[in-house]
Amino acid sequence: MADNFFNDDAKRHEPTLGGDRPHRQPDASAESRHTDRDSARLTQGDRLQHERRDERGYIRVSLPFRVDLDDSDAELNGNDVSLGGFSARGPRGFQPGERISASLLMMAGATELIVPLRAECLRSRPADGGSGYDTSFEITEIEPQHRELLRQIIRSALSGRTPNVEGLIGGEDPQTPRKRQATRPTPPSRPPKPMGRYLLLFAAIGLLVLVGAATAYRNFMLIEPSFAAVTAPRIDIRAPGPGILGEHELTAGDQVERDQLLTNVVNSELESDLILAEAALNYNNRLIENLREHIEGGMQEVSLANSAQPASGDTMTFESVSPEIAQARVEQFETVRDYESSRIAALEARMASNEIYSPCDCLVAWALSSADGVYINESERIMTLIRTDEDDVLVEALVHMNDISRIEPNQKAYVTLANANQPIRARVRNVALDVERQPRAGFPSWVRQQQNVASVLLVPEEPLPAESVGQPVDVRFTEAPLLGAASERIWQGVRSVIQFGDDIYRAATEDNDESTDES
Repeated sequence: MADNFFNDDAKRHEPTLGGDRPHRQPDASAESRHTDRDSARLTQGDRLQHERRDERGYIRVSLPFRVDLDDSDAELNGNDVSLGGFSARGPRGFQPGERISASLLMMAGATELIVPLRAECLRSRPADGGSGYDTSFEITEIEPQHRELLRQIIRSALSGRTPNVEGLIGGEDPQTPRKRQATRPTPPSRPPKPMGRYLLLFAAIGLLVLVGAATAYRNFMLIEPSFAAVTAPRIDIRAPGPGILGEHELTAGDQVERDQLLTNVVNSELESDLILAEAALNYNNRLIENLREHIEGGMQEVSLANSAQPASGDTMTFESVSPEIAQARVEQFETVRDYESSRIAALEARMASNEIYSPCDCLVAWALSSADGVYINESERIMTLIRTDEDDVLVEALVHMNDISRIEPNQKAYVTLANANQPIRARVRNVALDVERQPRAGFPSWVRQQQNVASVLLVPEEPLPAESVGQPVDVRFTEAPLLGAASERIWQGVRSVIQFGDDIYRAATEDNDESTDES
């Protein structure tokens, strides 16, 4: 790079790289004074100086450093340094063009930095005061990493900062104040996001898609009945005759055994008829015995009553007749006695029928209260029993006629109870337009009045509890058992999660209301 100073500049103390231009011999004393002035400012802390360039083509700064020669034990005291060269003072002079191998020893805080290099002597002149020689060198060979270290040290000095090892290790590249303002700070790099977050996101998306597909398949592909409930054969216990219902302690839900006494009906009229019939029988027996005694005693006339029924309302009179007539009347009295005996047997049978016994091992579905002497008429319903054997508790569903063609015997279906989370597999037993002749409990009569539905009985693979008779259930008929089972289980799982969350919310709301009331 060409020199930027004129040839008659008195402050210039180094020749140009070309070496052919004429120039005046610089004043050694002026150069020495300039160097001393730079060293004084550096020592006092005034490190920021005006930029000045020489024939080395780089900015020169005055730093305290030493030059250690590799081929001798002598050390030179540095005057100034740049990326292109340096100037040092030593006890001996060097010839222009002489090459040296040296190391620049620079202080960075409490640490000394070593910058090895090769240089060529440009000129050498005696120093002011005769204390040695000031020699200028041009750097001819230096490693890239050492050149970068030298550049950072020079820039630190130009920015008014003392070089330190901590700043160099931290990757700090100090700039001048003017350039540092124009430089935008580099934003800190964000740490990479963990892959687990993305995996959870994809799993949640897949779960939502699976639940949506299962819900759509369940609602649009499976056959849903209009109404379904758990049913069982029903037995109605009715009053055999009018009377007062006897006391009993049976209520709905009680289990009864076969031939167990359920209740009785107290019929006062029947009891009165039985008492009168027994009295008439005794009366006739006494008449017959008296007549036979008189006939066997050989009496010529026998006293005879005019009636064999004292309760008929007629006045009782006696007359005397011959033994032949008395014998004929004895036969009549015996006929009346037989009739009264038969009547008593009939009345006793009717009395026995007023005691009601259980016809099976059943569950009480409904029972009429016997409090306060309830009066009932003949054939009035007293209790309703349901059979609870394993093959008796079934599920009955009403299917619309548009879907009945898709249902056939032994087809698979899934039944879900009201408070259950797992569906129960079932099979179709029969399809009928009318219910079975045997009445079934647990199905309201008003539901059966629909004209466009058919009744379908389902046999569950797992026994249903007898307490569930009458409870409405959720039924789905499927034509593809595998897909139907998968969709039903997914739907029930989602339903249980939603129900669990709703229970927690309700419990928290109730606790909050209670705490508010107490406060």
